[in-house]
Amino acid sequence: MELSQINIPLVISISVFLAVCLLVMGIFIYMRQKNQRREMLEKIKGDDDSWIVPESQSLSSDLTGTDTAGQKNWVARLLEKIGEKTNPRRSMDDVDIKLKFLRAGIRARNAATIFWGTKFLLGISLAIVFGALVIYTRPGLPPLQVLLLSTTLGLMGLFLPDYWLWKKAINRRNRIIKGFPDALDMLVVCVEAGMGLDAAINRVGLELELSQPDLSEEFKLLNLELRAGKARAAALKSMGERINADDVKNLVTLLLQTDRFGTSVGQALRVYADTFRTKRQQRAEEIAAKLATKLIFPMALCIFPAMFTVLLGPAAIRIYRVLIGE
Repeated sequence: MELSQINIPLVISISVFLAVCLLVMGIFIYMRQKNQRREMLEKIKGDDDSWIVPESQSLSSDLTGTDTAGQKNWVARLLEKIGEKTNPRRSMDDVDIKLKFLRAGIRARNAATIFWGTKFLLGISLAIVFGALVIYTRPGLPPLQVLLLSTTLGLMGLFLPDYWLWKKAINRRNRIIKGFPDALDMLVVCVEAGMGLDAAINRVGLELELSQPDLSEEFKLLNLELRAGKARAAALKSMGERINADDVKNLVTLLLQTDRFGTSVGQALRVYADTFRTKRQQRAEEIAAKLATKLIFPMALCIFPAMFTVLLGPAAIRIYRVLIGE
């Protein structure tokens, strides 16, 4: 079997796969930006009370499965039904599944079933579309190769939502870590101004609503748990598990120790803020020190060949002409 017999269907399948992924990603990003722009315009046009998000709407999620009228979208209903049939014994009530989606910022009750329905539908559709396309374009291709390539694409479609969820959780954690110093400074100011720790957390969550929505949601969820009667230690530990960042876990440990030993919360937060700034500066210096090593391969593979071509190319052409002319 020659390699040219496999190139055409492989290229077509990869192109179709990338086109579908880019189309879905583009639609998702467009709808998300449109919703954020509409919410911001509504807040700007409204009165001062509209800047305080109601508790029932403060914890938004991406996979709610509802439209603006509050009714489930037919696509979400279809994916939810498929997810219930393919994986009926697991739901958001399981601790590990709930924690996985919470770290990605998804809190809808039907998020798990929609996720599993998406995995199943994407894996089956990619395999079927590729198989039909290969049979239509290359009818002489052996069935074993068609089955093998279709199965490979089906597995890619099956694990692609897992990669998306993992990447979404990583990006959310990075955004929280990036906005954590500002939140820590505001928390220090509120505590030193005479506010209690619970009131300071609530105030910081409201202030960071527009600039750091992910961190604001975590603070609001922490405030709701405290108001519901959950112990402060348990609520703080839950926030640390949801964010899954060492800096946040260290802050939780600091607050727990401060509450246990009765020391000053404001002083402890100020010391931790100074330590966090030093740590962030050291992290930036570490990244800058690694930059020279990381630039070796791009310079050797991309910049140096182009530079040598520009500098030595005319001389090489002239030498070649002189030698050929002689």
